[in-house]
Amino acid sequence: MKTYISILTIVFVMLLSCNSSKEMVSNDKPKLESDTVRIANDEIEYEVIIIDGGFTYWFNAYARPRSFYTQSFLEARNRLWVLEWNRRANSPSIYNSNLYEMPINYQSGIDYGFEANYMIYNYLTYFQLTNKQQLGGFPARL
Repeated sequence: MKTYISILTIVFVMLLSCNSSKEMVSNDKPKLESDTVRIANDEIEYEVIIIDGGFTYWFNAYARPRSFYTQSFLEARNRLWVLEWNRRANSPSIYNSNLYEMPINYQSGIDYGFEANYMIYNYLTYFQLTNKQQLGGFPARL
């Protein structure tokens, strides 16, 4: 089963399946070289694609290394922030529909793995800081 998730005017796609694994497992932050960030594996159990030139620069300049976070921390923040994102996406008359184009299908019962959670967390942090938004009870900070 494949589920597509679109965030803002960028594409943020996550394909879901039964198993989980990660392409990048290093605790060091890789330098992103293009406007597209892609996390996937050969079996394509899930895939996250972020296309946003601003995010690439921000990630290289400001994102903390993977070793700074635990998966449980990332999942907790992602659940809270995605819940608020979806509330706003489903209320286009109240919130800017150019910022919140569609809901995100992030399910708390699915183990997306560390790498997917790390990139989602960093994108949502970037989104909040650059758009002066606050999703949920914890403000995004560096």
